[in-house]
Amino acid sequence: MDVDPRHYENIAINDNDIHNIVLSYLVHNCYKETVDSFISCTGMKLPADCLEDMETRKRILHFALEGNALKAVELTEELADDLLEKNKDLHFDLLSLHFVELVCSRKCTEALEFAQTKLTPFGEVQKYVEKLEDFLALLAYEEPEKSPMFHLLSLEYRQHVADSLNQAILAQANRQSYAAMERLIQQTTAVRQCLSQELGKDGFPPFSLKDFLKS
Repeated sequence: MDVDPRHYENIAINDNDIHNIVLSYLVHNCYKETVDSFISCTGMKLPADCLEDMETRKRILHFALEGNALKAVELTEELADDLLEKNKDLHFDLLSLHFVELVCSRKCTEALEFAQTKLTPFGEVQKYVEKLEDFLALLAYEEPEKSPMFHLLSLEYRQHVADSLNQAILAQANRQSYAAMERLIQQTTAVRQCLSQELGKDGFPPFSLKDFLKS
């Protein structure tokens, strides 16, 4: 049984709070044109440096998603010069995107040379060895997209790397790594899980955002 709507339907929510939550999501995901329209409609204000930062992040994420990871690395180093030096996992993931792009373009010799110069040094750390083996194994397949490591070529993998990069850039700038909307959903899910465990069979069912949106 879901929560009785009478428990919350009379709770007043400030419009400014809702606007801030929506704006946080739009800024976090670099929807600059929508942010401009939203600010114009609501009369809200956003610091100029935040808008500039958002435009740069948008370009970085675009390059990461569209297969130009080296350009994403370059812009990241300009925006946060020591971020990738401190975050080796993220640096490896970005370089791996370029390697994958070379493999997909059937530039196997160039991909191997890139791996030897840029990726192999990571092999000095044990946790990267298995990852390196998976990426280099792509070179053994005439159709790498049909290999057991096909997920490394997927849009989902690029999106994962781009999201991690976005979160790291925001954290470096002392901003929230997650949008307020996402944190609210995480908190709601955690609370519902705790209530369900504490109350047992008489408690609430596991929270499902999909089901909630249908209600």
